[in-house]
Amino acid sequence: MSESTFMGVERDRIDWSPRIDFTKCNDCMDCVEFCPHQVFEVDENAKPKLKVKNPNNCVVFCRACSKTCGPDAITFPDKPETTKMIKAIRKAEKEAATDE
Repeated sequence: MSESTFMGVERDRIDWSPRIDFTKCNDCMDCVEFCPHQVFEVDENAKPKLKVKNPNNCVVFCRACSKTCGPDAITFPDKPETTKMIKAIRKAEKEAATDE
C-alpha cells in the first residue's frame, strides 16, 4: 500500500492512477507482473480481464507500468495538471487552517 499522503495531501484526493485503453490492451499482464503495489487485478472469467482495483495504491507520478506496456494501452492523467491540483488543495487547506 502506498503512503496515505503525498506532498501533504491525502492520497485519495489525488487523481493519479492508470487508465487502460481496452482497444489496445492485449492481456499480456506485464503491468500486473511489474507493479509491486497491487494496483491491478486480473479476473480470468471477466471481459476485460484486467482492471484497476486499487487506484490509490499507485505511487503519485509513477508511470512505470505504462513503460512496460508494449501496445501502449496504459495512460495517466496530465502530470502538470495534477501538480497544479495538488498545489491548489494545499493552498486551500493552508488558508482554511489560518481561518480557524
